[in-house]
Formats: sequence, structure tokens, C-alpha cells
Amino acid sequence: MESLSQYSKDVREELKLSLQEVYNRTDIDVTLLGYKMFDLESRRYIGNKAKLTPWIMNIINEHTGGFESFFDVFAGTASVSKAAIPYAKRIIMNDFLSSNNIIYQAFFGSGTYDMNKLHSIIEYYNNINPDTIEDNYFSDNFGDKFFDYKNSKLIGHIREDVERRKVALTHKEYAILLTSLIYSIDKIANTVGHFDAYIKKNILYHPLSIQLIRPLDPQCVEIFREDSNILAENITADVAYIDPPYNSRQYSRFYHIYENLVTWEKPELFGVAMKPKAQNMSAYCTSSAPVAFRDLISKLNVKYIVVSYNNTYESKSGSSKNKITLEQIKSILEERGTTKIYDCDHRYFNAGKTNFAKHKELLFITEVGQ
Repeated sequence: MESLSQYSKDVREELKLSLQEVYNRTDIDVTLLGYKMFDLESRRYIGNKAKLTPWIMNIINEHTGGFESFFDVFAGTASVSKAAIPYAKRIIMNDFLSSNNIIYQAFFGSGTYDMNKLHSIIEYYNNINPDTIEDNYFSDNFGDKFFDYKNSKLIGHIREDVERRKVALTHKEYAILLTSLIYSIDKIANTVGHFDAYIKKNILYHPLSIQLIRPLDPQCVEIFREDSNILAENITADVAYIDPPYNSRQYSRFYHIYENLVTWEKPELFGVAMKPKAQNMSAYCTSSAPVAFRDLISKLNVKYIVVSYNNTYESKSGSSKNKITLEQIKSILEERGTTKIYDCDHRYFNAGKTNFAKHKELLFITEVGQ
């Protein structure tokens, strides 16, 4: 760690606090201590709305005149849920992926955790020599494919160690460690941002360095991992925000390595991309998308329905083509109430070759009729 002499007297006094005390202080940047930490937005994810959240929340707030409860039906990266926290007293977030759920538990979940303990564990991991580690499930399946072989051994070793430590960890600590692992390996993955395939060329070795995530710890968040169309029947809120996976890209397949790491059931894997048997497949990625969407909209018990949509229906890429059209979205929403459409030019994260430069992000807002 650098000398504290470079900082002002007041800062030096603050830096004498324990890491846990500093971390809990809102007026101190923990990076001054030399610990880099991941924020929620620090990972690659298809369809990430992080850069759009100011626009989305401003429109929702202006259109509704304010709201107290916010239901993020397909939360994904949770960037929209995070953006809604200053506006609402209650946030309900849902996603069917186990990896997204553990990330929500780490950033938003309730429960106690000791940052000093977690930092010590991370320091231990970062001092492991991968040459001393035996082969394991992760390196056997993913080594020299999605990750360099040495890093693959280290990732598998760390995942096993987290599981061994589970009895001595709180649920929040367990979630933070797994999430920190996910965010850290995202930085060195031999991919274009997902795990549907890996880059077939020699992998440049970048030593894996584990960094902790920076939990947000709001007191207003409820976390679910359920089928959205079923959960919708049991939630009452002012606003429902919907951003389903409209195209054929099944997120459970695109992020199968994260799912594998979190569940740690070590299934048999198949194909070049080393995927498990298909599970958690979304109807919104199939020709049944319009039917599933109409069913969801009919079940929502909310005052306002907000739908994000990007106009990729005519995309040249088959996997990028939306399974439901703008006209279908509008028609289904108008069955529930008066609907307005807002648009924004936005070039979002795209892992493929499709040019989305002229595509727009659309926001439908429906005021549900009585």
C-alpha cells in the first residue's frame, strides 16, 4: 500500500479506521486504501441498460408523477432496479438465472458480512500459485477454451474453496465471494462478452486477480428467482418494468459458465462450448413470445406498465431478430390502457457483428385502466 503521507491530515486519520469502519462510511472512498472494488455495472451483459437508466427513470417519474413501489420483472443486470432505489420505498426484482440471483443477493440482499474477513480470503486467493494446483472440474472442461489453463485451474480451486468455507460464512458473505469471482473472471474471459462460444486463437495469459464487489445494501429490495409470468400474479406495485429477452438468445445458454459456477452441480457438458443440457429456457426467445407476453401483461396488478424494446426485428442476424414486433407490443399493451411511446438513440452492448447504429431504444408506458 502507498504511503499515507500523500493524503491530507484528515484523510490520514480516516484511513486509520478498520476496513469495515471505512467501508461503512459514506464520506470515504475505500479505493484510497488501495482496494479496487467492482460496482454493479462492472460486467459485460447483452442488453445491459446501465447507460439508459437516467433516461428511463426520468421518463417514468415524469409520466407517473412519482411512485412508491417498482417491480423489475426481468431484472438482468439490475441496473434499472438500482436506478429506481432513490424513487421508491419498495423494489421487487426478479430473474430466473441463478447467477443473476446470487449477484442480487450480494449487492442488494439483507444480512451481515465482515469486509475484513472477506478481504483476507481474497488476499489468500490472490497469492495462490496456479502451478501448485491440481486439475479440477473447471480446468478439465474450460481450460484453454474460455480461459487460460492456469487461470481455469485457479477458478475451479477458488470455487471449491468458497464451497468448503460456506458453513463459516453468512449467506451475504457467500454471495459476495461468488459474485466477486464472477466479476473478476469476466475481465479475463476469452470471449466477446458471453459464453455461447470462445475466441479460437491462442489465449494471452493475464493472471487472474480477484477483486471484491462493492455491496449497495439498500433496505427496500425484495429478491425473487421465479417464472415471471407466475410471479406477476402475486405482486402488487405502482410500476412494473419489463425488459424480456425478445430474440432467440437464451441467456441461460449464453451465461452457462456463470450458472455452472453458482449452482456448482458439475453437470456433464456437451459440444464445443461445453454447455450442460438445456434448462431454464425462456418462451420469450421463441415463436411463443407474443403469447407469453400477452399472458404476462394480463396478469400484472400495477398502475403503470413500462416496457423497454429495441427495434431489431428486421436485423440481418437471425439470433438478433426480435420474436415479437413493435406493433404486437403496442396492441397487447393497449388492451390494458392508454399507451405512449418514447424513443432514444442508443448503441448498446452487442457481442456479434450486427450493426445496431441506426436502431433505437423504445419505452412504452401504459397507464392501466380501472
